Amino acid sequence: MSGRLSDYLYDLPSGLIANRPTTRREDSRMLVLHRKSGAVEHRQFADLPEYITPEDLLVLNDSKVIPARLHDSTGKIELLLMEKRDDRHWIAMVNPGKKMRVGHQVEAAGTTATVLGILDDGTRLIEFTSPPDLDHHGEMPIPPYFQRASDEEDKIRYQTVYAREEGSIAAPTAGLHFTPKILARHAHAFVTLHVGAGTFRPVKTEEISHHTMHREFYTLPGQTALRINQTLNAGGRIIAVGTTTTRLLESQQAGDLRENRGSTDIFIYPHYAFQRIDALLTNFHLPGSTLLMLVSAFAERELILATYAEAVRKKYRFFSYGDCMLIL
Repeated sequence: MSGRLSDYLYDLPSGLIANRPTTRREDSRMLVLHRKSGAVEHRQFADLPEYITPEDLLVLNDSKVIPARLHDSTGKIELLLMEKRDDRHWIAMVNPGKKMRVGHQVEAAGTTATVLGILDDGTRLIEFTSPPDLDHHGEMPIPPYFQRASDEEDKIRYQTVYAREEGSIAAPTAGLHFTPKILARHAHAFVTLHVGAGTFRPVKTEEISHHTMHREFYTLPGQTALRINQTLNAGGRIIAVGTTTTRLLESQQAGDLRENRGSTDIFIYPHYAFQRIDALLTNFHLPGSTLLMLVSAFAERELILATYAEAVRKKYRFFSYGDCMLIL
């Protein structure tokens, strides 16, 4: 079993990290990997309809990214709002942490933020004197590897065209390639999983089974559960759009799906036995990430790493604004 962090590392030239999206969403490239044969095809995302039958069902995460990154009035302290407790209380990552001790106050987002407590993982419980005005003061929480500040383009492009349920601090990036026109061509249904720190927090233990995921909150609508059940009963495939959709579906109890609302800290890595999905559309993920481990569970780790090496040779664009991979 490939249970070491070092088993999921690979070399990636920095020039292949995409920090801007393609001009049009559908212009992304799409590497198609056939698990059984190991065959690889180099296509465009616009070719996706060729791989989907009328019996299949796309399942997508409709969570909406909130402008959750704040800077205080001095510009020296950053708060990333991760979890909303109520209108005035949030769990937040802060930087630099040494300045944000219990009782410390800063002016941010048109109000005053006070640190009420420090949690075990270093995040802070923040109390605002009034609800923070994220629409006017918040910034899109683009990934740090973009190595730039967010701008007006990110407000549109770091968001899927079908995003509607606010709550994520990172985009479910596999869905960024879809346009309304492409989506309308296929049977599809939505789930909601609010992407939090658990999705992108780095693995720091060499033995990956010692890594603990943070809980992320989800909603599985009754209509979506029904459509998934009907699709499977009719012999169609469930095509998960993204690792977040996959984690939500794989968190459900055995048997027919039903409406559900809750949270999950599921950590999927080889040799996990998938129960709910038949195909996966996903982006190319960071070395040593839990997302790469999930993909390596869906296909063989050696096959995934060989395919990633091929993507590097073919100069695919990696990570959030990068190209995608369809695993069949």
